[in-house]
Amino acid sequence: MKKIALINDLSGFGKCSLTAAIPVISVLGIQACPLPTAILSAQTGFPSYYCDDYTDRMNYFTDEWKNMQETFDGIYSGYLGSAAQMHNVLYFLENFHTEDTLYLADPVMGDNGQRIRIFTDELLESMKELTQHAGVITPNLTELCLLAGVDYDVLTSHASKDSYLSYIEETARRLLPRAHTSQTIVITGIVRRQPTQSFVGNLAVTPESRYYLETPYMGESFSGTGDLFASVIMGSLVNGLSVEDAMDKAVRFLSPAIEEASRDNIPRDHGISFEKYLHLLL
Repeated sequence: MKKIALINDLSGFGKCSLTAAIPVISVLGIQACPLPTAILSAQTGFPSYYCDDYTDRMNYFTDEWKNMQETFDGIYSGYLGSAAQMHNVLYFLENFHTEDTLYLADPVMGDNGQRIRIFTDELLESMKELTQHAGVITPNLTELCLLAGVDYDVLTSHASKDSYLSYIEETARRLLPRAHTSQTIVITGIVRRQPTQSFVGNLAVTPESRYYLETPYMGESFSGTGDLFASVIMGSLVNGLSVEDAMDKAVRFLSPAIEEASRDNIPRDHGISFEKYLHLLL
């Protein structure tokens, strides 16, 4: 059975991070091997939560799995809240990332033009270094701009133009030469507002091509949808699908769950009821 190492936090509520990734990877027929960066009572969008930081214990997992002579078909890292955690992921890559291992980095740093408060310039530089090792990265527009050193407001000022996607593609292509391997960049959550309807899409940029897929925008964003999307992309690529087919699969899976959550006015921090739609991944 194929195996993917999942490096992320575990939240009791919020349907995000490992709570989202493990069931998706498992349904795709791949063994999910979690390496927790922290354990939380609920994700940090809730007004109150408890967090047990696992930074100083992450390398114990790496060393024990190395002693067990384990190998991985994929490595997927999500939110990393300190330079120390990023260094721990680099240590993990040194031990387990081979030419036969796909590494996907989801560079969680912010959204809607705003950085997460703790994300200093030092952390940004560490994230830039980490993403250069990845075969796939899945930034949103804010994170793409941070990685590329582009002003978010300037980029999104083109949102009403037909050339908007070309501006985004051009920004993504600035990153490709910096990668240590052939890289695919999947930019998520691109909102295009039209006179009668708005759309949200995802743009995949490779050294050779681009692929764009969009659906009607519900006007809502929910906890964990980015983690779910990246998990489907990761598992599908490890299973041999193209990035285009992986994106199609992710959108078919997520669209009805997001539509349901929006219709039922589910609080965004609680996430979507993706569990009842897992069969769409089979």
